[in-house]
Amino acid sequence: MKKKILVTGGAGYIGAHTAVELFQAGYEPVIIDNLSRSDRTLLNGIEKITGSKPNFHEGDCLNEDFLHGIFRKEGPISCVLHFAAYKSVGESVQEPLMYYENNLGSLIQLLKVMKANQVRDMIFSSSCTVYGQPDNIPVNEMAPFKRAESPYGATKQMSERILEDTYSTGFRVVSLRYFNPIGAHPSALIGELPVGIPNNLVPYITQTAAGKRGKLTVFGNDYDTPDGSNIRDFIHVVDVAAAHVQAMEYLDKLPPSNLYETFNLGTGVGVSVLELIDQFQKVTGVKLNYSIGPRRAGDVVKVYADPSKINALLKWETKYSSADALLHAWEWEKKVSNQ
Repeated sequence: MKKKILVTGGAGYIGAHTAVELFQAGYEPVIIDNLSRSDRTLLNGIEKITGSKPNFHEGDCLNEDFLHGIFRKEGPISCVLHFAAYKSVGESVQEPLMYYENNLGSLIQLLKVMKANQVRDMIFSSSCTVYGQPDNIPVNEMAPFKRAESPYGATKQMSERILEDTYSTGFRVVSLRYFNPIGAHPSALIGELPVGIPNNLVPYITQTAAGKRGKLTVFGNDYDTPDGSNIRDFIHVVDVAAAHVQAMEYLDKLPPSNLYETFNLGTGVGVSVLELIDQFQKVTGVKLNYSIGPRRAGDVVKVYADPSKINALLKWETKYSSADALLHAWEWEKKVSNQ
C-alpha cells in the first residue's frame, strides 16, 4: 500500500509541483483545493507528467465537515502538506481580514480534524516574511521575528505560533520557510498560473515578454541595495517541491515523540529585481519593457537565506539555478499563451 499524503491547495503552483514529486517518490497524494485561486489546469498537467490521475476533492479547508469527510473516506492519511493559503503581500495590505480569516482559520480547522483522526505529521508552508526585515543577512532560523511588513507575513508568523503552541498536544510539524519560489516544471506541463493580474514578479515578467502585459513596473529603485531594487532569494519551484518529500522522510526517521522544527528553504544567494530582469533577457533573448515605479507597501528591502540547516539535516540542496528557473518559466508561459 502506498502511503497517502493529504495535499491542501494541491491544484495551486507549489502544491501541484509537490504532488508530482510525491507521485515520483512512490506516494499517493490526495489533493484538496477550493479552486478559488486556481483551476484544473495543473491537475491535468500532473496527470500528463506522472501518468497518474490525481485523487482530487474540491472543497475548502475552512469547512470542518468537508475535512472530516476526506479523512474518513481516504484514511489512513500518513502526513498532511498544508499549502492552502492566500499568498499576495500586496493584496493582504488591501484585504487584511480576508487573509487572517482564511490563512489562520484553515490551519486551525485542519489541526482539529487531524487530531480527531489521529494524524500527527504536518509539513507547513511558511515564509521568509516571518522575519520581517532581519538585522543580519543571510538570515538563519535563529533570527528573531520582527514586526511583519504585511498582513500576509503576519499570518505566517501567527501560524507558526499556533503550531508551536499546538505541537506538544500530539503533533510532529516541520515548517518550511520559503523564500521566493519561481520557475516551472522542466516539462513545461505545469507552472505558475495566476488568476488575473499576477502578484508575483516572474509571471509578470513572462506575461510582459509574451505581450499579455504592456509593461512591467519595478517597485522602487531607491532602496539601500547595490542597484536600488529589492533583493530576494529566488528558488526553483521543483527544488521547493522536493524539499517537502525530504521533510517527510526526515520525520519518518525520527522517534515518534512530538516535534516542531523550522527550516529556511532558499538558495543562499541574493538576487535583485533588476538583476533578475537582466538575467531573464539574457537567457531568453527577449527584451522586456519595464519602468521604475514607486515603492510597494509591505515589501522588505532585502532578504536571503542561510540554508545550512536544511542542507545538513534534510540532505537537501538546490538542483536548479535562477537562470534555469527563468528559462523554464518562459517555456511554460509560451505553452500557456499558445493554448
